[in-house]
Amino acid sequence: MDFQCKSTRGKRSEKWSGRVKQIKNFGSHYEIWIESRSSIFVIFGKTSRGYFACMPDFDAGCHLTDFQDVFWNTEKLTKVLGKVDGITVAAALKMLSDTKALA
Repeated sequence: MDFQCKSTRGKRSEKWSGRVKQIKNFGSHYEIWIESRSSIFVIFGKTSRGYFACMPDFDAGCHLTDFQDVFWNTEKLTKVLGKVDGITVAAALKMLSDTKALA
């Protein structure tokens, strides 16, 4: 599943594409493999306090809000992954939510 990413800073914007190459539903959580400017393995799911995402290859994780809230999720993910990878993961989660792939 393909998706688009965008970073805007002032009047300048940058766009790139990404692709969710694999998705696995384990019932209590999901695993996805994203290919974009880098490859990112993401484990995510829901807890009693909201959603979470972990990126074990980056030794990173954080709490998220609803997957539709790209602004909040991007803020949290860029703090632990860096700008490009944080934007990429937030965009992938929104796309998966939009397409109802997270059933």
